[in-house]
Amino acid sequence: MELKVDTPSFELRGVGQERAGRTVLQDVDATIPRHLITVLVGPSGGGKTSLLRLLNRLDDPVRGDILYDGRPIVDYAVTELRRRVALVFQTPVMFPGTVSDNLAVAAELAGLQEGQFDQLADQVMLLAELDPTLLERPGEELSVGQKQRVNLARALMTSPEVLLLDEPTSALDPETSRALMKTIATLSEVRRLTIVVATHRVSEAGDYAHHALVLRDGRVVESGDSERVLSGLPNPDPSSP
Repeated sequence: MELKVDTPSFELRGVGQERAGRTVLQDVDATIPRHLITVLVGPSGGGKTSLLRLLNRLDDPVRGDILYDGRPIVDYAVTELRRRVALVFQTPVMFPGTVSDNLAVAAELAGLQEGQFDQLADQVMLLAELDPTLLERPGEELSVGQKQRVNLARALMTSPEVLLLDEPTSALDPETSRALMKTIATLSEVRRLTIVVATHRVSEAGDYAHHALVLRDGRVVESGDSERVLSGLPNPDPSSP
């Protein structure tokens, strides 16, 4: 059955983007449904990461309009937008210090009071399926998989409505990758988050996605129900980087 997109989190209308004098997105018209998982798939260089960066204004388009929650995205203060729309990068970024220190960076962005931090830190660690006893461990001592989960926990500290994930499993082995995506799928259900994942792992995406956009040469060439869209795509080795 074709997925009906009635109340989208994002609408993109004629969006174009350039980088270093090269067109990376062209005439993109797309919707991203609320409270579901949307995957951005397609060949390397197709525009997946470029589109993702527009959704929390790390970049702004050179043409077209983006609406978030029915309002032009440019109407939101950047700080407010990034509290509501959190981005987790492809390579885990750890700030100096402990895991707790890393979560404190997001807590400051969210304007949390000191007394609120400890309880929320424990909650987001559990949501990211990390033992809260890791809060006092130096970030440099964690495995890559643990670092990616800390990045996820840090994003959750601002109580976002949307999670943007840029190739979150590219540096992980297949087993760790599947476990992380299972966690993300659970977050979508439990927290009713809108989640947008840029990924090259088509077969893995089919296990958790509801909606899919296929990008090629900077254009959305197909979109809709993930089962229908992904079934027609090549299925590269999911263990490849």
